[in-house]
Amino acid sequence: MIGAARAAEVATLLREASRREILPRFRRLAQGAVRAKSGPLDLVTDADEAAERMIEAGLARLFPGCAVVGEEAAAADPTIMDRLADADLAFVVDPVDGTANFAAGLPVFACMAAAVAKGEVIGAWIHDPLGDDTAIALRGQGAWIADPDGRPTADLRVAAPVPLEQMVGAISWTFLPPPLRAQVTARFPLFAGVVGYRCAAHEYRWAAGGHGHVLFYNRLMPWDHLPGWLLHREAGGHAARFDGSPYLPTHRDGGLICAPDRDSWEAVRHALLDP
Repeated sequence: MIGAARAAEVATLLREASRREILPRFRRLAQGAVRAKSGPLDLVTDADEAAERMIEAGLARLFPGCAVVGEEAAAADPTIMDRLADADLAFVVDPVDGTANFAAGLPVFACMAAAVAKGEVIGAWIHDPLGDDTAIALRGQGAWIADPDGRPTADLRVAAPVPLEQMVGAISWTFLPPPLRAQVTARFPLFAGVVGYRCAAHEYRWAAGGHGHVLFYNRLMPWDHLPGWLLHREAGGHAARFDGSPYLPTHRDGGLICAPDRDSWEAVRHALLDP
């Protein structure tokens, strides 16, 4: 349904929204332009809202009749997420992933989208506004980095499997329930290193590019994970929820672990979650 040429059009749309609505506001947010939603770790800025409006309008032009599920629109009306179950074509949009970084003037944020057809993720885009390139994945067609003109510059491939003590992971513990949070964080020394960018978009790009081995998340909002999940999968990785079941666009909980292969996934799950 979406080939390389259409994928390049979506990448261009994310780039244009970033250049017009996001970058001009970076480190220039006016007073009152940053607001909390559900809590102090869940922020929205004028850039998020303006970029989402532009991307939604652009997708409607490129793919007439498609459904669009934006993070900020879903915050106002959570029922729009129900469209992901059976829409012929839906797009999930995270206009600024890493909003807390963006609001703090830290250069680790991205603009993401995923295409979902009949409940299956078929396309993914993670645009880095500052690096001005886009990580793209199409289901069954691989994952790659595209330059500002849409030309592929590098294929993405996950890291080779290594023993647990040599793995580096981006392990998100903030949204774990307290007993499990204490258990997981106490086991960080089992790994060679643990990082956290406060930006799932860059963590997925990091892992899909072979620069780290493990991704671990508890909360599964679709705009945070659908693009990166497909990117990681098409780069050769293995991912599943904490219980080993497949991750689907309709899932909101159950956790997610991404690793280079199934054996690595099992080792990580055992190290972090087993009693």
